[in-house]
Amino acid sequence: MDINHPVPTLYGEWANQWGEAWKQQVSLLKEKFGAAIEEVLWPREYPTDVPIVFVALDQWVSVLEFAKNDPGMGYKTLTDFTATDEQEDPRFNLVIQLFSPTAFHRIRFKTRVAENQVPKTLVKVWVSANWCEREIWDMFGIKFEGHPDLRRILMDQRWEGHPMRKDYPLRGYQVFPTAEAINPKLLEE
Repeated sequence: MDINHPVPTLYGEWANQWGEAWKQQVSLLKEKFGAAIEEVLWPREYPTDVPIVFVALDQWVSVLEFAKNDPGMGYKTLTDFTATDEQEDPRFNLVIQLFSPTAFHRIRFKTRVAENQVPKTLVKVWVSANWCEREIWDMFGIKFEGHPDLRRILMDQRWEGHPMRKDYPLRGYQVFPTAEAINPKLLEE
């Protein structure tokens, strides 16, 4: 893949269209948060369609609140929130994709998380982060401090392990001959 040739996208060539706005936004982030903005990967310099801003884990929530609420940013919509297993130290990346419904920009934030670190929940910033964090816990085993209901969302509650980890056995089958018991508290209003 030649990263010097723009990739056509639904909205045209994003780096040309929003490149200046992204530079202003990243400058604003660096000015406000300093060393908490660890690294920025830019389209055309790195094979990505939007800037990727790496944030220190201890400032993760503050940076994302700022990206949502500051008028110069305006990333009100959380479009995706997941994790990746990098198999190095720190082991995981939390990855969040944001969208500005007024300016139509997109941006991606990442933070590095070590094996036993517990990042703070983003549920107070975006309510929709609730299910995303449950999926991240279920698939990768990353817990979130302050999450209101951190339990499995895709796998059976009896499942052992986290199947999206790269060290999870490829044939790590777990068969349950009976249905999972229903938690009566979940049936209450």
